[in-house]
Amino acid sequence: MVNIYSIRIDSYIDSEIYDYLLQLVSEEKRAKIKKFKFLEDGLRCLLGNLLSRYAIIKRTGYKNNELKFSVTEYNKPILTEPDKSNFNISHSGNWAVCAISDAPVGIDVELIKTIELEIAKRFFTNYEYTCLMKQSPADLLKFFYTLWTLKESYIKADGRGLSIPLDTFSIDVCNDQISLITNNELNSCYFRSFSLDERHIASVCSLTDDITDSIEEVTVNDLIQILV
Repeated sequence: MVNIYSIRIDSYIDSEIYDYLLQLVSEEKRAKIKKFKFLEDGLRCLLGNLLSRYAIIKRTGYKNNELKFSVTEYNKPILTEPDKSNFNISHSGNWAVCAISDAPVGIDVELIKTIELEIAKRFFTNYEYTCLMKQSPADLLKFFYTLWTLKESYIKADGRGLSIPLDTFSIDVCNDQISLITNNELNSCYFRSFSLDERHIASVCSLTDDITDSIEEVTVNDLIQILV
């Protein structure tokens, strides 16, 4: 089963709790978080990391201090000890999300905001761009971000990230079922999209078809209870 967890980042966290949460991540991650210029960016990174630890512990039963992480040659975070569960995280706007599975998985969340359509023309395939331009003005932005998060989730599930050009594959969302059109090596996978709220969309790509129907929302207190 592909499980998905989310946490709101717009909730108030005072400096004492923030410093306490920092102690629950690795020294390396802690140093990286402290380098962020804006507190909001550091908080997104911190809660995203803690959410991945939460998901792994819920799945494996291990303790937080037993978890060891590394990155692949494409800079994708991976769990190295004591279990090799596949996970992926993303954060944007007011949300951080995490997907976890026994097979490779990718997830992306985006804040819906105004975009220049030149972005779609540059990064989408002709087929995707045509589908986008068929949308009504009221549906265009949501369609764009649904498609964008699906494409991002695919390259993250593949593991090579943006080294895969976004115009080398198409995601067909014009029909009821989301499907992939590609000659890439990863050509058999499954997708699901979720609206976290009116301004945020998250999409998941998995090599297995058992993606959960719902996202479990986690609070800061939930994180503390599991991680401490």
